[in-house]
Amino acid sequence: MSTKPTSSFFAFTLLIVFALLGGGAGWFIAQHQHSASSVAGSTERKILFYQSPMHPWITSDKPGKCTICGMALAPVYEGDTATAITGGSDFIKLAESTASVIGVAVTPVRVAPLHRTLRVAGVTSDDETRHRILSARVPGRIEELHVNQVGVEVVNNQPLAVVYSPDVLTAQRLYLENRRVGVSGAVSASEIASSREKLLAYGLVDEDIRKLEQTETPEATLVIRAPFDGTVVSRKAYEGQYVDVNDELFEIGDFSSLWFIFDAYERDLPLLKIGQDVDVTLTSLPGETVTAPIAFIDPNLNESTRTARVRVVLPNSSRRILHRQTANGVVHIESAPTLLIPRSALLYTRKHPAAYVELGDGVYQFRQLTLGHIGDTEAEILSGVSEGEKVVTQAALLIDSQSQLAHIAEASGAATETDKPESPTSPSVTITTPTTLPPELIESVLKITESLASDRLDDYQKHLPAVLEAVHQTTDTVHDILMPFAEKLISGTDLKEARRPFEPFSNAVADIVRTQPEQERQAKIFQCPMSPVLGTARWIQKNNDETRNPFFGSEMLNCGVELH
Repeated sequence: MSTKPTSSFFAFTLLIVFALLGGGAGWFIAQHQHSASSVAGSTERKILFYQSPMHPWITSDKPGKCTICGMALAPVYEGDTATAITGGSDFIKLAESTASVIGVAVTPVRVAPLHRTLRVAGVTSDDETRHRILSARVPGRIEELHVNQVGVEVVNNQPLAVVYSPDVLTAQRLYLENRRVGVSGAVSASEIASSREKLLAYGLVDEDIRKLEQTETPEATLVIRAPFDGTVVSRKAYEGQYVDVNDELFEIGDFSSLWFIFDAYERDLPLLKIGQDVDVTLTSLPGETVTAPIAFIDPNLNESTRTARVRVVLPNSSRRILHRQTANGVVHIESAPTLLIPRSALLYTRKHPAAYVELGDGVYQFRQLTLGHIGDTEAEILSGVSEGEKVVTQAALLIDSQSQLAHIAEASGAATETDKPESPTSPSVTITTPTTLPPELIESVLKITESLASDRLDDYQKHLPAVLEAVHQTTDTVHDILMPFAEKLISGTDLKEARRPFEPFSNAVADIVRTQPEQERQAKIFQCPMSPVLGTARWIQKNNDETRNPFFGSEMLNCGVELH
């Protein structure tokens, strides 16, 4: 761990201070419980086991010290612990004092619309229905250019260039001759009409033909005009240039309205509807938001990315929005009323998402859930709970830990030191055989890891969609492990915000890679002993890289050790 930068040393000192404060708080709570139980109850109360105040999954049948933090184990008396209820491992009973100390809070399950904020990125493009390529219709030479640069605004029927062509001269002479002879009936009306149509095919307009009929003076020049009001997107015509039929000369686009086009993932498409408003922000218009509805959703999925293109039409009469610039969009989605629970109630400690339901009298039931769409603060529940039931939204993880400890103790008949239970912020990989992750996933995770290590939020945001898609395409086992953490990854408004959900996800990816034999691993594995979220977390790096900590970046870039 590097100690060169002053900021790194300061951050390290703060973390040590916070750790000591946290330890003191844990000790105080444990001692408070101990003192309260001693005063309220008899001195004859039975000690069930000893437990670490800071790491409650560390227990012992005799006094000692925590094997993690070194703090003295506190006694846990009969009546103060979680009790396993006979008849199944899904029920747990907590003493009222225990529930109060760990801060259990519950929220009723309700039926309401699900709100979700979908953030997307895309580019602006001109209206494809108002985009025209002007090509040469006759062979000839460009005599004069009226528009000689890209970006020029033109109006309908404005001259762009003059082409000299003997073929045009011949066609005009033929048309005039047919008109003169047609008076005597030697040429049919259809032949006259045919020669006129030929002039139109060469690019003359009705005004040119009327002028020819009045002057009866054929010319060898052809004027190329703009087909509508627009902007010159490209120019391939130069004075003196010889052109042949179908050679491209100009490309005209209409920028009075622009398309904002973004890719929507397969899982998000059911939430998007035609007419739904999108708030678009652009770097060229800081502090401003352009709101416009979704005009089109492509029904064809991209086979490689599993996304579909979504189009929003932005008004641009002032030409303030630039062509082909990047933009960000926010879609505020509101579904029909459905069964909802707070996202804070969700647990991913086992194979399927779950929550604890309060049944009364201190009894809580572990329920497996079938999830629908995930909103900003709530999640749609397809099965597992009913409206009106109360789910635990605070301290659910502690209840789960107590539940596992209680059932382990019940099964073994004694309170012994146990392993740390799984938690949504400290993922435990349940794959027992070496598992190889898809190359696309490894590559995309390496990119966002390096982006955070380099303090490049923009690069992280750029590569994040590829990570989410790669996780979505993994096998069922890996998908079930990574998806709960991948769903919480966000672009973030700053590095700190982006790093918090990244840390548990990175830890889970590294643990899967760790199941591989060391000589066959897809990347090196490093561990930070003081990560901000988990306390200890891992990440993967390319084999030829030195330690580059993505959880702190330049603040403590070299904080970490390689795991073998």
